Parts: sequence; structure tokens; C-alpha cells
Amino acid sequence: MIKHFGTAAHALEALPELSNRAGKKAIKIFPRERAELEFNDAARLSITHVGMCEAAYPQYLKSIDYPPPILSIRGRLDINKCPPVGIVGARNCSASGVKLATSFVKALGKIPYYIVSGFARGIDIAAHQAALDTGTICVLAGGVNNIYPSQHDQFYTNFLDQGSVFVSEMPLNYRPRAIDFPRRNRIIAGIGLGVIVIEASVRSGSLITARLANEAGRLVFAIPGSPLDSRSAGGNLLLKKGAIIATDPSDISDEIDRLLEKPIQTNLFGTDKFSLEDNDPFESENNDTPDIITDTSNNNRNSIIEALGSAPIEIDELVRHCQVPVSHVQLVLIELSLAGRIEYHPGNKVSLIMDG
Repeated sequence: MIKHFGTAAHALEALPELSNRAGKKAIKIFPRERAELEFNDAARLSITHVGMCEAAYPQYLKSIDYPPPILSIRGRLDINKCPPVGIVGARNCSASGVKLATSFVKALGKIPYYIVSGFARGIDIAAHQAALDTGTICVLAGGVNNIYPSQHDQFYTNFLDQGSVFVSEMPLNYRPRAIDFPRRNRIIAGIGLGVIVIEASVRSGSLITARLANEAGRLVFAIPGSPLDSRSAGGNLLLKKGAIIATDPSDISDEIDRLLEKPIQTNLFGTDKFSLEDNDPFESENNDTPDIITDTSNNNRNSIIEALGSAPIEIDELVRHCQVPVSHVQLVLIELSLAGRIEYHPGNKVSLIMDG
């Protein structure tokens, strides 16, 4: 919406009418007073809010299809100083799994790479601990000041004291739900250049992270394990499907060095829209709110909706098929998204959510 309307203020002004047009009850804008309270609480806890147009925003995260527009960040680590690499794995990991994670992390940290993980039990926390001297990024499913699991409160304080950074797209004090962890996993997948899987079952959040990393054009590594151990089944499955085998840290650093020689693919919005070399999109000099009533006709809207189906279609192809301006297509997709009638897919694709 910011891309379409030019500024955040114009997007907020348009939101209630767009939601009504989509057949949904008008969306209430978050009250300014509550926003100011949250900013005050964040300042008290030394938490910063970083927008994707700002230099402190994780540079590689901008390239995923739908990056978080704002992140809460707590800690002193400069996220963009070194390339990050994700490490994920089983919560009920084995002693050898912890040993592998520790040795890989220490070797990668010396290169140097930052280590990214989800602050969960098992492989995650082992990876974070091994990277304390070289830099680690902890991605949370809840608010950046709401630690889950609660048993990790001591780790949280210790990690902050040693210079780690905690990241979340959720509001302060937010308590995570089960559906929030896949959202967190997409940040783990997108914030770095690759993801390493150590000990993961076939049905696990680690494999979700690996899939999301692959869809975002990141490198996916897996450390092979015994076929007799169910905790190795997920990693072995990834290797069968084409993941990069990693038996030594150099397997990872060699591939990442090659990746750094070519540009990371741009996201749906285009990184140029939020480039620091351009004018800040949140500070437009144009104070004229676009006329959202006349932006698209009912005929154009109907033709766009009719062209959508259950099979994902590229938005560019939708524009060509309907032969209408791209701005009209964007506006109708915003309306449908507000109404919960469409689903976005990797590769800038969209599909209609069919009733029933």
C-alpha cells in the first residue's frame, strides 16, 4: 500500500475505504496514543523499531517476497556487519548433534559469519551459545521482550550482556502462538544467505525453514546422519531432494563465497523502492492523497477477479492478460487481500482462495 499510495500517511487514509470496498468491516487504525506508549516502552528497554527503508534493517531480509515492514531489535550487534547463516535442528537433539553444531558455528564465526537461529531448545540454543564470541542473531516468534520458552530467561539476559541481538516482527509483550512460529521461520530463512539443518525429523519446523529458504533463493545445507535415528530423517530427506551436503564447515563457506559473487534476487516490491540512495518513501514531498475512488473501474476490477483462480499466477502475467494498468491490478489485489480472498506465493504469484 505504501508503494501504491506513495506514503504511509496516504496508505492509512485509504485503508478504511479499501476494506469497505472489499466487503469487509472497516479496519480500525492503531491509535496514535497506543503507538506512542509502545515507542516509550521500547525506549525504556533499549529496543529500536527499524523499518525496511532504514540502514539498520537486515539487508538480505529485504529480498524475500514479503519482508516484515518493521522489526523490533534489541541488542548491540550490527546485523549487517557480517553475512549471516542460519542453523536449525531438533529440540530433542543428541549430544553428537550439539557437538556438530558447536564445531560448525565456531569455525564459521572465525570467517566471520553471524549465526541466526530461533532461540528454541536443542540445536538452536547450542548454536547461539557457540556464537556468543563472534555474533549471533536470535529470531523470536513473540515480542522481542517476551521470551519463549520461559526457561530461557537466563540465556536472554546473558546473551544481551555478551552482545547478541534479538529480532521480532511482533509487538512488544506479544505472547507467541503455534501459528506464529512458521512466520518466525521465514525470517530465519530470509535474514541470512543460507540455512544449515542439523538433526531434524521429517515433520519439523526445521524442514519448514529449509523450504522457505529454498523458496527465497537461499542455500540449503544438511548434515547427513544415521538412517537409524529419526532425528536425521529430515536432513537425509533434504539431501535426497538436492540440498547441499555439509560434512565440514568449508563446504558451507565455499558455497556462500560463490553466492556473494552474484546479487541476491529482489523482492516483490523491488529493493530500489526502499534503497537508501533514493528518496525515503515515508517522506514524500507530494501531499496530495491519490483519488482511490477513480483508480480502477468496476469493469477492470471484475476482469481481474475473473482472471484469478486456484492455481498461482504471476502478477505480471495477470497484468498482461487483463490489459489494464499495473496500478489497477495492485489496488484490486490490495482489496482482495484485505478481504482474505487471495493468497500470495513465492515468485511474485497470487491465487484466489476458493470458497469451500
